[in-house]
Amino acid sequence: MEMVRKIGTLGIDFLKSVFKFFYFLMQTIHNWFTPPYYPKIFFKNVIEIGFYSLPVVALTALFAGMVLALQSYSGFSSFSAEGAVATVVEIAITRELGPVFAGLMVAGRIGATMAASIGTMKVTEQIDALKTLSMNPFKYIVSPRVLAGICIMPVLVLIADIIGIFGGFIVSVNELGFNPFVYIKDTYNSMKTIDAVVGIAKGATFGAIITSMGCYYGYYTEGGADGVGKSTTNAVVYSSILILISNYILTAIFF
Repeated sequence: MEMVRKIGTLGIDFLKSVFKFFYFLMQTIHNWFTPPYYPKIFFKNVIEIGFYSLPVVALTALFAGMVLALQSYSGFSSFSAEGAVATVVEIAITRELGPVFAGLMVAGRIGATMAASIGTMKVTEQIDALKTLSMNPFKYIVSPRVLAGICIMPVLVLIADIIGIFGGFIVSVNELGFNPFVYIKDTYNSMKTIDAVVGIAKGATFGAIITSMGCYYGYYTEGGADGVGKSTTNAVVYSSILILISNYILTAIFF
């Protein structure tokens, strides 16, 4: 009976957390459509999420494309199908590796930053001060961040796709002896509209996950400095898990 009670308690706590998170999302979305608006905060977060995350995303995508080209060539050379390397690199980068790696890198950087920043505001009672001044914390702190993540992540994904394909091109031409014009032609011929659509859809979804999880755990931080640390860890871990789960779901939907 004790085991049953513990399982039931865990189930109830899980359902409470899920409903609490969805209520948080509903409040966030509601505040997108009601004044006042804070465009400066929105654009500030666009720069923070997009521009400042670009170096780590670009570096990750570049080496992902380079490694993928090497591994693809190693496998296909056994079947005398080296010409498929360009196609495999393009498909793998645009559909999977570009969006996922970009999402995970941004989750590690932005999700942690948002959780720590908002969590610090929470434990130092700055959020309570905003309420005292009749300012809606969701509208001022949460909604602009989530909207910025949804808008800018597809751009980061597209940039990661381009750089990842370029990384595969560098290795294929300089180390594997491919003709650069033939490689570019094969890459171009393998591209489809659905690849860009999938990248945009995954980017927007991952942006929503990263920013909402960072803001959620930051907003409900408790317990001082230790609470901020736990919120930061939870934001990154759960963002990464949800990115991988949603990536599978979107891939199953589109393909």
